[in-house]
Amino acid sequence: MKVKKITELERITVEEFRVMEKTPLVIVLDNIRSLNNIGSVFRTSDAFLIESLYLCGITACPPNAEIHKTALGAEDSVDWRYFEYTNEAVEELEKQGFVICAVEQAKGSIMLDHLVIDKTKKYAIILGNEVKGVQQDIVDKCHCCIEIPQYGTKHSLNVSVATGIVVWEIFKQMN
Repeated sequence: MKVKKITELERITVEEFRVMEKTPLVIVLDNIRSLNNIGSVFRTSDAFLIESLYLCGITACPPNAEIHKTALGAEDSVDWRYFEYTNEAVEELEKQGFVICAVEQAKGSIMLDHLVIDKTKKYAIILGNEVKGVQQDIVDKCHCCIEIPQYGTKHSLNVSVATGIVVWEIFKQMN
């Protein structure tokens, strides 16, 4: 096997991306501190044609050189909105008929390997602060919590890694 050159990947342009049909999934970032994590989530959102990214609270917004370091331009292709308060984003998603899921360890959560997606519905996943997780009052407004099974000594994953894992599973089921 030979590794492909960047010119062999036949990537689409930002303009082509913007008019493509998107995966009916919104990612909500609830008070994310790390600009690298934000940039990484932008890049994952681009890779899987995510409908939109909602940036809430202290989560930084483009344009930002530190976000760009990991987003590598995905901040220009992916639709995003800023909300001062995460509950405003949740209320907006509820009005639009989204199934809203926190990615969080909680009593009664659905393990990711048992998650079943209804292809007729739109979904939103909420990922929380690197230290505190998703705020309890936001979890209370969600239809469910999705938990990633973990088997080691640590109790959590990096937020951008968790986003990628959950997005990939939802994307596979929707397509």
